[in-house]
Amino acid sequence: MSDYEILDERFAKLIIGHARLERLWTGSRWAEGPVYVPAARHLLWSDIPNDRLLRYVEDDGSVSVFQTPCGFHNGHTLDAQGRVIACEHGGRRISRLDPDGVWRALATQFEGKRLNSPNDVVVKSDGSIWFTDPTYGIDGYYEGAFAESEIGAAFVYRLDPETGETTAVVRDRVRPNGLAFSPDETILYVADTGETHVKDTPRAIHTYAVGADGVTLAEGRLFATCDKGFFDGFRVDWRGNIWSSSADSVRAYAPDGTLIGRIPIPELVSNVCFGGPRRNRLYITAQTSLYSIYLNTHAAGWTPA
Repeated sequence: MSDYEILDERFAKLIIGHARLERLWTGSRWAEGPVYVPAARHLLWSDIPNDRLLRYVEDDGSVSVFQTPCGFHNGHTLDAQGRVIACEHGGRRISRLDPDGVWRALATQFEGKRLNSPNDVVVKSDGSIWFTDPTYGIDGYYEGAFAESEIGAAFVYRLDPETGETTAVVRDRVRPNGLAFSPDETILYVADTGETHVKDTPRAIHTYAVGADGVTLAEGRLFATCDKGFFDGFRVDWRGNIWSSSADSVRAYAPDGTLIGRIPIPELVSNVCFGGPRRNRLYITAQTSLYSIYLNTHAAGWTPA
């Protein structure tokens, strides 16, 4: 199996020909939510069914359990202060890991009703926290605990950093999942995995233009569709390319929506994130394992010292 499938010459400029896909660790039931923590030179990721957070240390390649139980964490990101922000299926909340080692709740409800099971999360440059809230953590007991949705729908939310108010900013998706902003934050990308619940829901990523106020969104538009499994988690590089999960590979899309290349993975891919001192190492969570590959690009928002 080749480490790359070049579908467009734009992809050839983003890869390193002799860089190989590395399987760093295996042993998860469903690996998800990778986040790179620069201050610690380590990567955290979720093993949701086993209710634990795992840690990969770049300096020596060791893997250990960071925390268990952990409330069935799913997606993670960092805020501007370098603190880890988490989506908790078990707690049905967005939480933050503070310097004292305590996870503190940031969002638990919308209009007086409990959230479903927050799935993925990003932090905008203004400090606002945007997250998706499908029902996967309350659909059964594998990734959380069964419960009826109090909200009765699955939205994308914005948590205001000043007031703490949670506002629904996207209401037209069936099961919003992964999300990310374009490098200039003028576009919000949202994946929809709604076919798990509603037949014939497009397996797609949609784009939402962000208004001048940085809060309101225009009507969603189709960006790309997936013919192998689902788009789950994804990240954006500094050039605006989208690196997304799918059933058989990490897929790279140009900002115009063209599928320009693939990195085949021998397991079902759930999510990705950029890491390493230069943010040019793509970490990949896939079913039971953690993989990585070095690329000729780096994460949006990172600049050399």
